[in-house]
Amino acid sequence: MNIIETKNLTKYYGKHRGIIDINLQVEEGEIFGFIGPNGAGKSTTIRTLMNFISPTSGSAYIFNKDCQKQSSYIKKSIGYLPSEVNYYDDLNAQQLFQYSAKYYHKECTARIRELSEYFELDVSKRLDEMSFGNKKKVGIIQALLHKPKLLILDEPTGGLDPLMQNRFFDLLENENKAGTTILFSSHLLSEVQRMCNRVAIIKEGHLLKVERVETLREEKYKKVKILLSNPRENIESLSEIGENVVISKNKVEFMYKGKSKELLQRLNAIECDNIWIEDPSLEEIFMHYYL
Repeated sequence: MNIIETKNLTKYYGKHRGIIDINLQVEEGEIFGFIGPNGAGKSTTIRTLMNFISPTSGSAYIFNKDCQKQSSYIKKSIGYLPSEVNYYDDLNAQQLFQYSAKYYHKECTARIRELSEYFELDVSKRLDEMSFGNKKKVGIIQALLHKPKLLILDEPTGGLDPLMQNRFFDLLENENKAGTTILFSSHLLSEVQRMCNRVAIIKEGHLLKVERVETLREEKYKKVKILLSNPRENIESLSEIGENVVISKNKVEFMYKGKSKELLQRLNAIECDNIWIEDPSLEEIFMHYYL
């Protein structure tokens, strides 16, 4: 059963592209990654699902309900965390949570206390006195307090320190085991690889591919950059094993996929002033692999 389904979902802002013909299916019980560079169309898709904006064409369904026509019904079973959280600053966190619980017509006192302690949040503190990281914790708790059937998370880790990120991921895994479906939008490939079963990759408003995370993990590319001691160094051996090789004066850059031992043997035969080997950015993976 699909919890989320879109059919040729399209949104233009005047003449400017938002998203074009997005066909997406998120199955019940999965953690589904939605990844792409900033500005790719992730938030536009999510805001359309939430009925915050209307599509130019196409349709979107959650729980087999029309996201426009039955939005009020859908939202009572959804937890939503936007990329940027903004609140009424004269409230404290406890007041905000109690206000939110009334919308869902649920008794959430114990759940609010549990989550606040888990994230070490002082709920008596006014929202306008909180750091960005603590406001993000408020947003997470608000999204989870009514035990939603579906969580929609838009760049959820921004502002969280590494400890709280790990706690957050552990919590999401537990919620998922308890039956919650999760749509996890991010521009950080590492987060999606850790959390998700399948991923949809979006760029410039177009859905490029949907595939299982295992497939992404199999494509273990590394980005290699070399500063040559001698600009005239013979680097033909690197061209044999590297992909997308770029040579500029005494600097060589390429993508490498293969055994580390072979790469190190090739590099050992070259006089280098410096070597960098790192994970490619999501944008670089797109440019190399998906386009």
